[in-house]
Amino acid sequence: MLILQRKAGESLFIGDEIEVSVLSVEAGRVRLAIDAPKSVSILRSELKIAADTNREADEEVSPLTLLDVLRDAGGGQDGSGGITL
Repeated sequence: MLILQRKAGESLFIGDEIEVSVLSVEAGRVRLAIDAPKSVSILRSELKIAADTNREADEEVSPLTLLDVLRDAGGGQDGSGGITL
């Protein structure tokens, strides 16, 4: 891991096509601007973690299996307020 210090108004390059600029540093928050090709995916770390978790959960149980579980749990038109499948 490379650790750098930058001030507001300064930037750095990642390769030849990605520029990260520091727009401001205020009250413990840093505002960054990222200039990159549209083909480069840019996600906040918490969104990537959530996407990975969702993908793992999706791989573990198929939608058809979930439907079976809902049916077995009493989903239907029995007046219980359950899910009607």
